[in-house]
Amino acid sequence: MRPKYEEDFYGWAVSTAQLLRDKKMSELDFENIIEEMEALGRSEKHQFINRLALVISHLLKWQYQPTLRSHSWIYTIKEQRTQAKMHLTDNPSLKGKLEEILINAYDVATSKAAKDTSFDKKDFPLKCPYTFDQIMNDEFYPE
Repeated sequence: MRPKYEEDFYGWAVSTAQLLRDKKMSELDFENIIEEMEALGRSEKHQFINRLALVISHLLKWQYQPTLRSHSWIYTIKEQRTQAKMHLTDNPSLKGKLEEILINAYDVATSKAAKDTSFDKKDFPLKCPYTFDQIMNDEFYPE
């Protein structure tokens, strides 16, 4: 008897992978395979949102706290830009969702920036003040 999705996810995943290798389509649990594939897609999108949010939050801190600028902020911005670019290269269909992703990333970013500064979330602009191209531009640091 094959492991059930609800009772043994690991066993179900290994068993499902083998069924796929063996092309035993009639034995596959399509409903849960579809659910897991959709979850994988959401996970990739959320990872990209989080990378952008880290860049944006540091750009906001850079802009709103100029006297506290540090090399660690620069390195964090550079690293997260690189990670975001790699993530987008690996998942190019996310480009079609950039408007939605940027809205979500900015919401997360303002929460992060408020947590790390003396500012309240409402002290930051309602909409992201940076374009996607600026966020990803290694030379861009707002004044």
